[in-house]
Amino acid sequence: MDWNCIIINFNNFAYQTIKLKDTYLTIESQSEGLFKDKGSKFIAFAFPVNNEDEIKQNLENIRKKYYDARHHCYAYRLGLEGNIYRTNDDGEPSNTAGKPIYGQILSHNLTNVLIIVIRYFGGILLGTGGLINAYKTAAAEALSNAKIIEKTEDNSIKIIFDYTITNDVMKIISDEKAKQISSAYNEKCELEISVRRNNYDSFIEKLKLLNSENIKIIVKVLHC
Repeated sequence: MDWNCIIINFNNFAYQTIKLKDTYLTIESQSEGLFKDKGSKFIAFAFPVNNEDEIKQNLENIRKKYYDARHHCYAYRLGLEGNIYRTNDDGEPSNTAGKPIYGQILSHNLTNVLIIVIRYFGGILLGTGGLINAYKTAAAEALSNAKIIEKTEDNSIKIIFDYTITNDVMKIISDEKAKQISSAYNEKCELEISVRRNNYDSFIEKLKLLNSENIKIIVKVLHC
């Protein structure tokens, strides 16, 4: 893993107790929905995603698997605040597909979600209202079949420390409910840890108390 990091200076670290929003709603796993109207079939696929690369991969997979569908419309929302989003009508009249799909993401207050709705044309035009209803309903069906979960926004950090304080460090990890992602045991112990955003300052403060002239803890922050 490439680390774009800063090294925390414990002498200048000030512990703050301000609690920020660090939870969001998303879906646990992929789900599907189906809606039919006047011969047209609308199949919706909802995916949990973490970044735009995952979105591109899911879109590519659906387009390849359902190459014979007339349209592959979608909407997604990313980020803790949900401020990264996009809608796409893929040839349908403007705002009749991507926008109603996105509306379902908003109505469930979800983020880190991609919904793709493909259409097999049945030969009869549905009109603007019919299209909006079809894409909205298909997306809603996919979400109704999904399990909505709450997740936390985490900071990933790397800790490098002397083996003599391993037990102390592991206790802090346990107390702060941090997750150990990876480890390396060389001249010093190296751990990659995921810490909930609102536990981060407390976690660092406790590590600071272990710091001394003879025992140094280096914390590198991974910027996600």
